[in-house]
Amino acid sequence: MTGNGPEKPQRPMPGEPAGEALIHSMIRVNQAGEYGAGRIYAGQLAVLGESEDGPVLREMAAQEQKHLDTFNRMIVERQVRPTAMTPVWHLAGFALGAATALMGREAAMACTVAVEEAIDEHYADQAARLDDSEAELKQTVEEFRADELAHKDTALARNAEAAPAYPLLTRAIKDISRTAIWISKRV
Repeated sequence: MTGNGPEKPQRPMPGEPAGEALIHSMIRVNQAGEYGAGRIYAGQLAVLGESEDGPVLREMAAQEQKHLDTFNRMIVERQVRPTAMTPVWHLAGFALGAATALMGREAAMACTVAVEEAIDEHYADQAARLDDSEAELKQTVEEFRADELAHKDTALARNAEAAPAYPLLTRAIKDISRTAIWISKRV
């Protein structure tokens, strides 16, 4: 909201889906993203699960599972085609999580910061596009966006910025996340 009253939903850009196709695209990409996030945490837990970071990673993974369960339900209820990229995200998410954890706990936390910043942008864009006719989806997106921002704050508090080449690492992971979002909306 701005000082000028409620924000109007953003209109899709030319070539982007609209109406029901837009809602299906949103649900598809959100389900894929939450699945990928769970796989990232699985990879990090495979490396850091017995460390001091294990409980925090398990807590964030549990929230991602709650998000995934919600979007899995919406996929079924609304008869949305899931992304065909799930097998790729299964492997790529785990690999990203494990690789950053092998670089050290700070790099694992930097991965969380980068992914959550990309998701924050993504969910903010969705919330701006949704109107009262999609109140449940909009509320879900806003609630989950708050959870993702809390994950980012947790990662920053756990020394993410001390990761080797933090700006380069987070930039690369954000770019990967944005690309995965773009693909999952469409494929």
